Amino acid sequence: MNSMKRFFKDYYLFLAAAAVLLVLWEWLVRTDKVPSFILPAPTGILVSLFENKEVLLGHTWATFKEAILGFLIAAVAGVSLAVAMFFFKSVQKMVYPAVLISQTIPIIALSPIFVLWFGYSIWSKVAVTVLIAFFPIVVSTYDGLNHHDRDYVDLLRSMGARRWQVFKKVQLPMALPAFFSGIKLAAVFSVVGATIGEWLGASEGLGYYSRRMSGSLNAEGVFSAIFLLSLLGICLFGAAALAEKQMFKWKANREDVQHEQMDKTK
Repeated sequence: MNSMKRFFKDYYLFLAAAAVLLVLWEWLVRTDKVPSFILPAPTGILVSLFENKEVLLGHTWATFKEAILGFLIAAVAGVSLAVAMFFFKSVQKMVYPAVLISQTIPIIALSPIFVLWFGYSIWSKVAVTVLIAFFPIVVSTYDGLNHHDRDYVDLLRSMGARRWQVFKKVQLPMALPAFFSGIKLAAVFSVVGATIGEWLGASEGLGYYSRRMSGSLNAEGVFSAIFLLSLLGICLFGAAALAEKQMFKWKANREDVQHEQMDKTK
């Protein structure tokens, strides 16, 4: 209950603006100010969602699988590469420019190549998702590891701590905020990547459904897919934000316990 109150307190201006926009949108379509085949009314989109709920649920599940699988692969690969670049400068000099260059190539130009390699299987969509989600994770994690408090590092080294101990006690914890920033961005980008892959070669998924509805000039169907894609992105972002919150809460509780134990031993 308190969470709901806090949510409305923090976002009441956004909710009010969204409500006004929806009412204005509905009025413009209902009064024929805007043709419904160009911009369908919100109520028409809701009707389309309800009438096609079973079909849309199947396509949503397909997109979710592609997005979450690509996100997980990107997270593991991105963090591993960031740590490797942090520990070994030769790896950083060799790989980091390639990571940057990979983002200058339009994803839509690479998607047909993935279809050529993997066919219309789930892996062509996962490959696009990994390519999009990988960049924010590796860059944010690497930058977070490099921006640490030098005084803490010098203190531990003066006490004889090894490099791995310094990494575990100082550099890794201080990199967590940057890491989770990249994770939250990647969670949203993973939905974008899965959708792009589906648009260019798929037999299921919300991107495929949107393209099919666009081909048949079904505006309500297109906007239904857009709504569900937005909802999916918000849910994945929320899950990442919740994981971040729980991680820092656990970290704070653990530090409190350690401080209590140290006080008892004194």
